[in-house]
Amino acid sequence: MISVVHELASRAGSRAGAPAWPAPRAAEPLRVLVASPLGSLGLEFIGRLITRLVIAPKGAEKALFTSLGSVETTDFVDEALGRLSEYFAGARRNLDLPYDLDRTGIDALSRRIFEETARIPYGHTRTYRNVATSSGQAGAYRLIRSRLMANPLPILVPCHRVVPRRSGPGSYIGGEKRKAQLLALERKHAED
Repeated sequence: MISVVHELASRAGSRAGAPAWPAPRAAEPLRVLVASPLGSLGLEFIGRLITRLVIAPKGAEKALFTSLGSVETTDFVDEALGRLSEYFAGARRNLDLPYDLDRTGIDALSRRIFEETARIPYGHTRTYRNVATSSGQAGAYRLIRSRLMANPLPILVPCHRVVPRRSGPGSYIGGEKRKAQLLALERKHAED
């Protein structure tokens, strides 16, 4: 079994001149592969944060994740997976799960774009142009699309809710078909 979180207690020496305990290591990430209506999802957890979500990982990327049945989970992992299941069943509109964009290595502009995207309510959409304007990048809608295509936390940062001005769902990190599927799910249940 894989240990979910490795933590070291931080301890200082109790007397002057006594050696301090080693600084705590960062928790090792737990990478879990779970089934979903979109296909498999690879989720990376560090402590009580989600640091990555990959839709339908393949090849070497898929090999980074361990099947859920082979992993010792925590209450937080169970809660996160439960909320995702409720979302896909149409019973939950707000995942309300903590995630960490800092660990993804994104730049300040991407952070602004993802924060604006995260404000789009369930069952609603905004255009790439709307997100560009609200992110302080008026007219840079192609830039917005390219940054959203690199979203390390799709679904949690709902880039599927950003659509082109014209018809069709537009580009999506998980593919256009999956984007249409998520938009249809949210439209159906937004009225419930």
